Amino acid sequence: MAQLADHPTVKHFHALEAAGLEPSPPSILDSVWLKKICLDAGADDVGFVEIESPDLASHRQEILGAFPATKSLISFVCKMNRENIRTPQRSIANVEFHHVNDEINEVARHIVSVLEDAGIRALNGAPTGFPMEADRWGTGQMWVVSHKPVAVAAGLGRMGIHRNVIHPKFGNFILLGTVLVDAEISATAKPINYNPCLECKLCVAACPTGAIAPDGAFNFSACYTHNYREFMGGFNDWIETIAESGSAKAYRDRFSNAETVSMWQSLAFGANYKAAYCLSVCPAGDDVIGPFLKDRKQFTQDFLEPLRSKKETIYVTPGSDAEGYVPRHFPHKPIKRVASGLSRQTSVRAFLRGLPLVFQRGRAKDLNATYHFTFTGREDVTATVTIAGKDLRVADGHEGEPDLSVSADSETWLRFLRKEASLPWALLRRRIRLKGSPRLLLAFGRCFPG
Repeated sequence: MAQLADHPTVKHFHALEAAGLEPSPPSILDSVWLKKICLDAGADDVGFVEIESPDLASHRQEILGAFPATKSLISFVCKMNRENIRTPQRSIANVEFHHVNDEINEVARHIVSVLEDAGIRALNGAPTGFPMEADRWGTGQMWVVSHKPVAVAAGLGRMGIHRNVIHPKFGNFILLGTVLVDAEISATAKPINYNPCLECKLCVAACPTGAIAPDGAFNFSACYTHNYREFMGGFNDWIETIAESGSAKAYRDRFSNAETVSMWQSLAFGANYKAAYCLSVCPAGDDVIGPFLKDRKQFTQDFLEPLRSKKETIYVTPGSDAEGYVPRHFPHKPIKRVASGLSRQTSVRAFLRGLPLVFQRGRAKDLNATYHFTFTGREDVTATVTIAGKDLRVADGHEGEPDLSVSADSETWLRFLRKEASLPWALLRRRIRLKGSPRLLLAFGRCFPG
């Protein structure tokens, strides 16, 4: 410690402190000053919200896990160029996504730098888009901070039925950024008191997988399997297919040259979204809505029909609702059956968390059953899964009277999910035990394909 006290930098700091030349950073930041900092950095709009906001209650733990000193959050948006997102040429749309993602991260870095120079601790809450915490894949939430609920809490828009934030002025042609700040802000925002979403259902009509239902329900796995084909789960499936092929010919029987080149392009220049058509056709927002209100038929002709008529391969999970939806609504779009990667869980807790993401409402419409799961071995977990028609509920512990009880060694269950162990093998060796009709387990599996 004596050596540290004698260090020139330390002595200089103490001398400035003694002379009163190193002012303490403010405990409350002026919101007008801070907003100017954010807009000068390149943000197109900005809002502030306190960490104690009830609208962030379910996300507070993840925020404080990233930056325990967080007292306030800065949420900001950067606009995307609309025509670049609307075009059927997805290479152009993807360049726009990636460019604005980079812009978001530069804006956040600049804001943090200005605050740091002012003696205020701050953190770029999460790189927008990718990369993420890849070591969490299959075990928990990969992203650091959820930008969408923060933006809603900060008054920057509301979620549309397509699960994207719609800004009241810019519509959904935005990307989001978040900065965590170790200071209070003099004026914070509240969520806006209306939803810009028109519920016009153009996003329903545009989605090539049927992921957005007219009643507002969302099929996560349908969107994920196709739109994110060249991201995490799809990439895992591609690698495993290569490993299983055994020869170049066997590989070519599974993948076309165009698919291989597309995967190379994603690896070289940033992962490509296959659709994101829900963003393309959305007419909400003051800057966007004019042409839609003036001539809805023309708006549909200009922006919806080119996407619907485009000939393209749609990736679906075998046995999914999307597999039946595409031929009925888009007979000119061929389907390709692939694995989503969502079933490759590494823990039973992740399996239970993931059930709402892979649940297929259409496949479950005639099923009404309660399942009790008891996992032992590496993980001791109990849970109740209730399927009532198109509704799913997952709860900790055992609730009510089960129609089927499943007791399983946790490792064996995960191997079964990954198709590394068969159900008859596991039942014979009593690694999985059933109390109730085995048909209910088969019915359960049909609701969660992939």
